[in-house]
Formats: sequence, C-alpha cells, structure tokens
Amino acid sequence: MGGPRVQARHHQRGQLRLASARAAYRSHRHPLTHPARKALPMSPSIQKIAMIGLGIMGSPMAVHLANAGYDVTGFDLSPQGIEPLVDAGGRAAGSSAEAVADADVVCIMVPDSPDVKAVLTDEGGVLASAKAGALIIDFSSIRPDVTAELAQQAAGLGFRYLDAPVSGGEAGAKNAALSIMVGGSGEDFEAAKPLLDVVGKTVVHVGPSGSGQTVKAANQLIVAANIQALSEAVIFLEAYGVDTKAALEVLGGGLAGSKVLDQKKANMLSRSFEPGFRIDLHHKDMGIVTSAAREAGVAVPLGALVAQLVGSARAAGDGNLDHSALLRGVERLSGLATSTSTTKEN
Repeated sequence: MGGPRVQARHHQRGQLRLASARAAYRSHRHPLTHPARKALPMSPSIQKIAMIGLGIMGSPMAVHLANAGYDVTGFDLSPQGIEPLVDAGGRAAGSSAEAVADADVVCIMVPDSPDVKAVLTDEGGVLASAKAGALIIDFSSIRPDVTAELAQQAAGLGFRYLDAPVSGGEAGAKNAALSIMVGGSGEDFEAAKPLLDVVGKTVVHVGPSGSGQTVKAANQLIVAANIQALSEAVIFLEAYGVDTKAALEVLGGGLAGSKVLDQKKANMLSRSFEPGFRIDLHHKDMGIVTSAAREAGVAVPLGALVAQLVGSARAAGDGNLDHSALLRGVERLSGLATSTSTTKEN
C-alpha cells in the first residue's frame, strides 16, 4: 500500500530482484558467463552484432558478447556451432546475408584468407548485404596483403574495417582472455574497444590495416618455435628417466618459463592432443610468416625450419591435432614409437 512514491520504490526493488534472479539463472545456465568480471560499458553506436563463424574460437566469443548484453546474431555452416549462442540468448541466421542485415558490427572468425574473401565478397556476402557504415572486424588470421586489399575494398563501399586477429587459443576464447592485435584507424579502434574488451584481456591497436595480421604472424612464429623447443626438451628429459613433470615445474619458474610451457605441458605429459589450435592452422600461419618475410627481405632461418617441422607433422597425419602434437614429430625423428594421442571430435 502507501502513496505513489512508496509504490514506486517497491516496484524498483522488485525490478532489481528480478534482474538479479535473471542474472543468476544466466550464470548457472551458461558456463561462459563471468559474474566476477567487471561490467564493461557498451559503445552507444554498437548494439547489434553479427558473428560469422562459430567454431572453436568464434562460438565462445559470440556467447561472451551475448552475455554482455549485445544483440548477437550468428551464422555458421555447422548447426552445432549455433547452439551455444542460442542458449545464451543470441539468434541463429540461415545465411551470412541474414545475419548481417541490421548489424552495427560484423565479426568474422573463419580459418583462412580464401574463407574471409568468400564471406565478404561472394554473392550475398557481407559487402553486398550489410548496412552502410557498418564496422567489419575480422578476427581471423590471414595474410596481411589480403587484409589490406579487403580493407580498401570495404572502405570503397562505405564500410569501416579492422583486422583483429587473436592469440590465446580455445582456453583464451572461453575465458575471455584473448590477446587481440588490431589494425585499422584509431577512430574505428576506439569505437570497437568496448566490444573487444568483452572477449579479450590484452587489446592493443598496433597500426593501420594489415598491422594486426603482421603482428599475429610474428606471434605464430614465436609460439611454434616455443612449442618445438618444449617438445624437444620433453623427449630429452624422458630419455634420461627424469621426473618430467617435476622438471617442467622447475623450468617453468626460471628463464625457460613461458605461457607455452604453462599451457602445453599437460598435453605433452599426457599425450592428449585435443585441438585447441590445430596443426593445420599453424601450418597455414607459418606459410604466412615465411611468405611475408621473403617479401620484406627479412631472414627467418628458425622460422623456416619450424615451418618445415609443422608441415612434416601435417604430412604425417597430425594436422587435426593440437599444435602441441609437434612432440610426435620429435618422437619420429628420434626413432621412438609415436605416442598414442587422444582427441575429441570437433
């Protein structure tokens, strides 16, 4: 009972309780919701998001965006990829054209340069279907020269364009802890920053279009070299009967420590190579590294060697395994029986 002000206070408290209950329900139902994560401001110009590509990386990223309050519509060739987004309150589209029709931002997360080109330029693709002025963010890892070409083409049609490849693998995507290296204009980066902060932990503008892809290529060179060195160290330690788990623990506390050691040692110790990032994709990325280095006249002798070792692992049938399965290549070169890997179907 009471006067209008008392009733208004009761109504407001009721609405707060309802919002709290809904949040608790969403947190229980959607494991990718992070209640402890501070609320991030949404850009007033970005409300509707289209996500094209809902695989190992794109799916959790889309879920985080939906949980953050964005209106997210997704499209993927696999119906299975849509389910987590729909469960998080997003919508499924029957085509790229349908997904992007009303989007303020179009996010793309697909495997390779030809895939990004197809998503953007095919009949019914993004450039033909998205609304004028939409911001395109390509999270894929592709060739820098292709990115520069697509950014120019998009700009000519009135779109804004950022290349924003990510590092951190499946774990980083699920935990919203990705490193995102962004190329494009500073103005477009600032507009996209609230969105990028939802899915990433380290988000940095690294230069004009194509710069993000160049930095990602350098990242993949460093990661592949680290995984190869860790693989060789594990086989070396095992050959001498050392307690390898203990050895990696102490190595991780010294100068040899790295995020690669932290994140990949369990795979190597258990010989479990469920794909967080497939050798097939790292093979593609090392091709980008060696090609771009040649064009720039830069010597990458270690990069060239690691690229050959990644290619060898792929040729041996390990392409669908996690890149930590470079360990199996060291076993083969050492004349050891190749370890039995355990993987899950994607």
